[in-house]
Amino acid sequence: MRLYVEAHLRFGDLFKVDPEEAIDNIDRAFEAKLEAFHSLYDVSKTLFAYFDDGDTALIIAIRNAIHHRDHPLFRSLRRRLYLDECGVDRWLGASFLLASHPTLHGAPVWMSHHVRLDDMDSRLDPSRASPYLDTGAGMAKIAGRFELIDRQLALPAIRRFRDRHRFPDDQAYVDLMPIFVSAVCKVFKAMKHAGIGFNRFDARTYLAPFTSELEIDLGNHDFRQLRMRGWGALDLMPIPIE
Repeated sequence: MRLYVEAHLRFGDLFKVDPEEAIDNIDRAFEAKLEAFHSLYDVSKTLFAYFDDGDTALIIAIRNAIHHRDHPLFRSLRRRLYLDECGVDRWLGASFLLASHPTLHGAPVWMSHHVRLDDMDSRLDPSRASPYLDTGAGMAKIAGRFELIDRQLALPAIRRFRDRHRFPDDQAYVDLMPIFVSAVCKVFKAMKHAGIGFNRFDARTYLAPFTSELEIDLGNHDFRQLRMRGWGALDLMPIPIE
């Protein structure tokens, strides 16, 4: 988590010199967070039922999807805007919907990592009949996992908002960072309750925020949009919408 913060802090200056490296650093650091969470799952799955909660189940599913790289899904918004063919000029005039889960205490989660909502549906929803569906378990289990994630993260509300405001399916994004924070909070609380020691500087630093300060409201959303008007950096300042 600290390395991801550091990549964010360096992003602005590095992006001016080498956009590809700046975006790669952010994306790889986020993947490292997912790998670390999966390692946490490996050693603590007897203490916490990861697949009984939508946030923890989703983070593991996305980690597995990115880890195996057998599909074109879950490319970050920054990568799509700046590193695809023709870069950001391709999107002049387009608007992107950005949905995120707010905190219960009102303070925002300052960092973000947006992936397409329809990528999540393609990977997890068996009714989509997508060639990229995660088929690592039986269909009943796959359908049950999707129903749990869909309901607990209130994803139908995002789809309704997207359709009502006429955003194209491939221009609606979900912020994974609040979901990741929520998942870590739940696991850390379970580990603390079980008496697991949080040793060394990084572990002790994150203990208090993730066990007593942070809490995500998974039943609600904040909606913002990016309007690509050719104004450079100003285009990347999300505008709240209701």
